[in-house]
Amino acid sequence: MDTIYPGKNMMPETSSSEKKKIQNLSALVILLVGLFVGSLLVDFVQLALQSGFSRSVIKEYDLLQVSGKTWVAYYEPKVSVQVLSDRTCDVCDPSEALLWLRRVIPTLEATKVDISSAQGERLRDQFHLTSMPALVFSKNVTDTNFYIQASSLFTENEGKYFFDMGKIGLPVGKYLQTPEIEDDDIVIGERNAQVKIVEFSDFQCAYCKTFQSDLNKVLKEYAGKVVFVFKHLPLSSHLQSENAALSASCAYAQGKFPIYSEHLFAKQDEWGKTTGTQKFTEYAWRFGLNGRVFAECLNTKKYAEKVALDKSEALHFSLSGTPATFINDVFIEGAVSREDLRKIIEQELAK
Repeated sequence: MDTIYPGKNMMPETSSSEKKKIQNLSALVILLVGLFVGSLLVDFVQLALQSGFSRSVIKEYDLLQVSGKTWVAYYEPKVSVQVLSDRTCDVCDPSEALLWLRRVIPTLEATKVDISSAQGERLRDQFHLTSMPALVFSKNVTDTNFYIQASSLFTENEGKYFFDMGKIGLPVGKYLQTPEIEDDDIVIGERNAQVKIVEFSDFQCAYCKTFQSDLNKVLKEYAGKVVFVFKHLPLSSHLQSENAALSASCAYAQGKFPIYSEHLFAKQDEWGKTTGTQKFTEYAWRFGLNGRVFAECLNTKKYAEKVALDKSEALHFSLSGTPATFINDVFIEGAVSREDLRKIIEQELAK
């Protein structure tokens, strides 16, 4: 029988596993105390130096002001956007578009991508981009109020979202595609000419009337060097412009488009006050067209589908106003002077 002496071996021995648990618990307590003290120290230093914000302050306030700056809390995610542009294109500066977007998405973070880079070409092909600058958003944009209100302006592809700026009227810097000359287009001149001028126009548009007069003079100066393509874009605000477009196409079918279209612009105030197609048929007789054939063409709306296709093409290029003109890949919005037209044509001929 073992003898137990007083004051010796009174407590059972602690196992090695229990010792390890105690050591881990002690280390955890020390770590937590250190973090707490460290946090207090950070708060104290920031308070003393008047710089930075502690997490507790950030959680408590939605608006903080320090050193002349105001910091505002937003409850939307950070949204990344890739801005496709061309560094050689002076009119492709995306600053205006980004300034507008940051007003509706304040958490926006923009990265510029050159359209000629491998990444730029992939995005161009992925979304079939027609113009620059172009904006491609990250998926986080779907969690913003702006997306909820304007989702129809976005096109999704493989988790990325292209935003069509043209639909809200933001200016296009440069077009990556230009309208094609179709077999059923109204074409004046050789189709394979070095300079291609494509105009979307409305016969009832006052600006188009002025512009067309100048353009016709310039076309005569460069006969043989340019091809002119007229496409219809009758605006809904002009009640007779659709009938005028149909009548011009009927005149083109009989080889009388130049003289007939000039008369439509010249008499804009006259036929614009009428209804129906009678006045357009009267003009046809005046210029030696076959009146009966013309009347049947107009009354049956033979070229209504073609006019609709032109309008659809204009929408593809985000054109909403007239005149809208392409001289090769140079886009002209609105009416410009003869001097400006000559300058652009000369530049394109020199290429």
